[in-house]
Amino acid sequence: MLWLELLLGFSIGLSLGLLGGGGSILTVPALVYLVGQTPQTAVTTSLAIVGANSLMGASFHQIQGTLNWRIALTFGWVGMLTAFLASGFSKLISPAMLLVAFALLMLVIGIFLLVRKDAQETITSEKPLWVTLVSGAVVGLLTGLLGVGGGFLIVPALVVLVGLPMQMAVGTSLVVITMNSLAGFLGHIHDGSIQPLLILVFIISGLAGTFVGSRLAKYLPAKKLQTIFAWFVILLALFLLADNFNKI
Repeated sequence: MLWLELLLGFSIGLSLGLLGGGGSILTVPALVYLVGQTPQTAVTTSLAIVGANSLMGASFHQIQGTLNWRIALTFGWVGMLTAFLASGFSKLISPAMLLVAFALLMLVIGIFLLVRKDAQETITSEKPLWVTLVSGAVVGLLTGLLGVGGGFLIVPALVVLVGLPMQMAVGTSLVVITMNSLAGFLGHIHDGSIQPLLILVFIISGLAGTFVGSRLAKYLPAKKLQTIFAWFVILLALFLLADNFNKI
């Protein structure tokens, strides 16, 4: 299974580096369906893998100048708090319900991004601080509850609400994902379901994918990036709904 784990790790890193998200969208289903973990165990493992790969991706984007630290830290600290507080609630939800809720949220976000055609290239105006804080809190809540780093929510929030250009939102989201994943992981660490060797394999292969993805993101147009991201989220959401809806 080592070759499969390496391939999955590279794909997760590629998604994070290119789109600023999608790592958890790939990781949780992959760990459940291909590696054989339970959804709850996959949540904990996903947070460790996505957090580490996001940290690597953020460093690559920092070098390229596509990262806004002020917005990332403002958005991220409140998300860390809510992610930690919400992490214990995932154990109260059935595995099928957890995956269906995950999929429905993905579907809404994907459709919204697909319909929204005007991918912004520049910051249009300074948004109020409360908008950034509320957005960060909501993403953090979902991070702790569903085991998602939040990139598929952070990127559209940074573009639509905060007004960052798509390329800048991708890099900035990786800092927030790192912070939220760390908080969520600390909340789950006492579950006793951590597999260090598996996590290490995913992180090592993810480094290569993150590097490739961050390089590609710099050269793709904002509108093209947004469309790729939207379809990616929608297709995986439909798969998860089809597979889990009848199990509720």
